[in-house]
Amino acid sequence: MPRTKKDKDHFDPKDLKPEDLLKFEIATELGLADKVINGGWRSLTAKESGRIGGLITKRKKELKKGTEEE
Repeated sequence: MPRTKKDKDHFDPKDLKPEDLLKFEIATELGLADKVINGGWRSLTAKESGRIGGLITKRKKELKKGTEEE
């Protein structure tokens, strides 16, 4: 049975891929967790998505820098 668009938008915070875990953690810090849980990632505005993306990039750079210094 093919998945519908609505099925793809359903968000379950207990069933996250590793790459989505950081994304959800940042969304939680920004106070967007309820919005994501209720409406999926597509419910976010471009500004909210961009903010999450920017913070993901920043964290990945910090993690990479931390491992290079060791």
